[in-house]
Amino acid sequence: MSAPIPTRVHYHQQARELELTYPGGESHRLSVEYLRVFSPSAEVRGHGRGQQTLQVGKRHVGLANITRTGRYALKLHFDDGHDSGLFSWEYLHELIEHQAANWADYLRRLEEAGATREPLGIEIKQL
Repeated sequence: MSAPIPTRVHYHQQARELELTYPGGESHRLSVEYLRVFSPSAEVRGHGRGQQTLQVGKRHVGLANITRTGRYALKLHFDDGHDSGLFSWEYLHELIEHQAANWADYLRRLEEAGATREPLGIEIKQL
């Protein structure tokens, strides 16, 4: 069984979220940061198990463009210059289904690496 194909794809620029609406009106929003750090590209995932590159400093990343690739995928052009991964309908659906677990795992890996979601050179102070 293949993943459903969205009937509408909308980028909410202010919120930095990609909204996918499916037949029947079901809708899901994914942050661009989430999409960027889970890009299916070889640059992020590597070429095999254990070759992933932890993506850091992507909190404020946005989308510069979205293009459809055939009938099976979207190409997301991130404003940090990354645009080499194709997000198939199946992969996007997988990201939706596992969003909470994926995000928790990502935050754990960042913490273990002593890394941050903030871009380099930005210091966040709490008042």
